[in-house]
Amino acid sequence: MSFGRVVGVAVASAALVGVALGSSASAGPEVAQRHGQEAGPLVIGHRGASGYRPEHTLASYELAARMGADYIEPDLVSTKDGVLVARHEPEIGGTTDVAEHPEFASRKTTRDLDGVRVTGWFTDDFTLAELKTLRATERIPDLRQENTIHNGRYEVPTLQEVIDLKNRLSRELGRDIGIYPETKHPTYFQRLGLALEPKLVQALNRNGLNTPKAKVFVQSFEVANLKQLHRELRVPLVQLTSASGRPYDFTAAGDPRTYADIVSARGLKEVATYAAGVGPDKNQVITRDAAGNLAAPTALVADAHAAGLKVHPYTFRAENSFLPKDLRSDAVAADYGDLFGELRAFWRAGVDGVFSDNPDIAVASRAENFPRS
Repeated sequence: MSFGRVVGVAVASAALVGVALGSSASAGPEVAQRHGQEAGPLVIGHRGASGYRPEHTLASYELAARMGADYIEPDLVSTKDGVLVARHEPEIGGTTDVAEHPEFASRKTTRDLDGVRVTGWFTDDFTLAELKTLRATERIPDLRQENTIHNGRYEVPTLQEVIDLKNRLSRELGRDIGIYPETKHPTYFQRLGLALEPKLVQALNRNGLNTPKAKVFVQSFEVANLKQLHRELRVPLVQLTSASGRPYDFTAAGDPRTYADIVSARGLKEVATYAAGVGPDKNQVITRDAAGNLAAPTALVADAHAAGLKVHPYTFRAENSFLPKDLRSDAVAADYGDLFGELRAFWRAGVDGVFSDNPDIAVASRAENFPRS
């Protein structure tokens, strides 16, 4: 393990000690205890604390909350029997041990997933009971070898289990932990007769979370389902965008507009008619130059704020592989670079929150850049 990686692990460990002891070193989690805008920009635990545990597991979500994250983010897909579960994609070959289960070998198949041919195992071919026999594994083991020690330890959680966890941790930690669910591939699931949106609305209603005061955001890379949810939900919605391409529902409908059109000044004004925020790829907020170094902010934040929208970019990760070239510690992709430096640039650009795989570092960075008055 190189120096950069050692430093990163030490930072994460120090943050956890601060949370546990409530020491003066724990300024980040202390700031995060304050609610809403008083805490400054939000820290969203991206798939939990996925820099330290296999993503979308209760262990990952719990660690994110204990590190001081304001929100935990479950990506939602559907089982064959219509239960919402937390997985990054409907294909689960890369995030579970399904390949080691001979009883499910025949279910390996190839599907069209938003216009891309994908081979693997899909949640919509499994009942919840069957899915519960699987165990989560680290999605990017080459970069996060330490996380592989947790392979095989955790189930695939349901949305209800995530809500129950956030309720328990809110009581235990003395602060309201929010949830930030994303509907994954909504057109895909609608075509299968397993629409995500009704189940999500039912879950929020059942748990008393469909209110303006609930600490909930709902997000999607597609547009039509957010417009539908705008009519049914009283919680804020967030339009996700990518640095390239277009929403798949636009493709399916023959709409030529792209994500670049959505984050234009005109496009953001339209987003504001159905959503409260935008969740862009971080490179849409601050560009990189030809050499891969962090460059200049775009107009996105100013244009979004002018339209009355919050800006929550994704994804902030500590490994060199995900950082601008000038903030990398060395040439080893898995080593930690200067995530503090990257976050500082985005705070200065005026973002209202960040999605991070390393919520402890994001919380500590927020405390440094937005000290308590």
